[in-house]
Amino acid sequence: MRFSILLSAASICLALTMSGGLASAKTAKECNADYAANKATVKASGQTKAAYVAACRADAAAEPAAAAPAAAPAAAAPASAKTAKECSAEYSENKAAIKAGGQKKAEFIAACRAGSETIPTAAAPAPAPAAAEPAPAPMAPKAAAPMTASESQAQASCPGDIVVWINTKSHIYHFKGTRDYGHTKAGTYACEGAAKSSGSRAAENEKHP
Repeated sequence: MRFSILLSAASICLALTMSGGLASAKTAKECNADYAANKATVKASGQTKAAYVAACRADAAAEPAAAAPAAAPAAAAPASAKTAKECSAEYSENKAAIKAGGQKKAEFIAACRAGSETIPTAAAPAPAPAAAEPAPAPMAPKAAAPMTASESQAQASCPGDIVVWINTKSHIYHFKGTRDYGHTKAGTYACEGAAKSSGSRAAENEKHP
């Protein structure tokens, strides 16, 4: 009786062990089907089909690696890109400045379409030449002192004035009684008023009589 109970318990344990193993194990067909369903991700993880199926049969199939990030979409054209028509109109508006900068129409339009065009600024007009300063007016020549042969003749021509001696080279006149009165190499007698009118001046070191 006791032997029968032990044999029954052993049979139950064996059955449970076999049923648990069968429940977790997969057939080669099932593992091939799993591989086909996840082929892309399995390949992306670097695992071969044979390795996957073997792991699947052993109930140790690796978790599929995260899908590789999708390639970034091509950058969209800049929102500010202009059409060929717009660039042609812009060229027409600034034709003179663009030509002056040495840029051809085709080059400008290509740069405009790419959003990298540059429009040279018009050169600032050259400043007007400064007005020439007027030349100084020539000085009026000094009037020649009236030539008088003698002191008495000079006095006779201006009875209400004094007679002076004009040095006709320095245009300085001297009063009677001074050292230079009538003694310079070049000179003449004249009334003081006439001497001043001719542009001569009195000697600074002489006292007016």
